[in-house]
Amino acid sequence: MVKVTFVTATGDRVEAEGAPGERLLKVAQLADMPLEGTCEGQMACSTCHVIVARDWFDRLPCASDDEEDMLDLAAGVARTSRLACQIELTAELDGLEVRIPGESRDMQRR
Repeated sequence: MVKVTFVTATGDRVEAEGAPGERLLKVAQLADMPLEGTCEGQMACSTCHVIVARDWFDRLPCASDDEEDMLDLAAGVARTSRLACQIELTAELDGLEVRIPGESRDMQRR
């Protein structure tokens, strides 16, 4: 399993894990993080925007042009922003840390 730490907008740290090959979005949703993933990972929205810790950002494959375009629509984008649906967990990402932006909203929650 690959361990991931989510840092919420209020600074709480939530530990989770997923299997290699799983997308970070699924792991986040199972950990009850407020990432909607409206397009279900089809990269047609930016509702799974996360900010990757600087130490981990350069370990990820580069974002595609399509992902960069979607990030342009996300609120609170930072230099290390990525879409969680585009991050595939690998053994090399064991210990990955990402922050949930304060502007994140999950429209499925009320």
